[in-house]
Amino acid sequence: MTDLLYLRDAYLRSFSATVVHARPDAIALDRTAFYATGGGQPNDTGVLAGARVVDVRKEGAVAWHTLDGDVPAVGAEVEGEIDWDRRHALMRTHTALHVLCGVIWNEWGKAVTGGNMEPLAARMDFEFDPLPEGFGAVVEARVNEELAAGRPVEVSFLPRSVAVADADLIRTKVNLIPASVSEIRVVDIVGLDKQADGGTHVRSTDEVGRVRVVKTESKGKGNKRIRIEVVDA
Repeated sequence: MTDLLYLRDAYLRSFSATVVHARPDAIALDRTAFYATGGGQPNDTGVLAGARVVDVRKEGAVAWHTLDGDVPAVGAEVEGEIDWDRRHALMRTHTALHVLCGVIWNEWGKAVTGGNMEPLAARMDFEFDPLPEGFGAVVEARVNEELAAGRPVEVSFLPRSVAVADADLIRTKVNLIPASVSEIRVVDIVGLDKQADGGTHVRSTDEVGRVRVVKTESKGKGNKRIRIEVVDA
């Protein structure tokens, strides 16, 4: 099992670890600060044991780091450093998406049906049919108001029994998390949005900057897509 350091400290840029498994092009560590692709957020890149990290994927409870370079042996002590500019851009983007979710749920009562992100660009799908008139401009303005408000972004870990009883978390389908998961990680944008989530986030909404709604699309009945860019305030 890999200890995922980013779950508790998204601002950790470097770390040391021990190689516990090795393949011809990849290693698994006892702990890592590299985010593994999942939940719509792509993996971190950076340097590990002097080689470029080009991919990070979880297989069960183990995070595998694909390297463009020499692979150290099992038992080796290694140093890792993430590409901070990419990580921070993804943190800003992920928090912006949660703000978007909160605004749309609180004002229109529409749930998320899917999403994906890259650094400073993302898309999210919602259960609209159709989109309200002038929706793009309205939601962009409301999201930017919430970003500028500097709402704290808090991470906590709740017992499963507590999490599944929280109405906000039920909305985000916490009940679909496997029963084997006894502790649920919760990201709470205080007063706006609360979700079970394993991604990386900034500490406050005003660290995001601002967003632009660049496009809205219909992806079928009851499924509308919103594309955003994250820009400096």
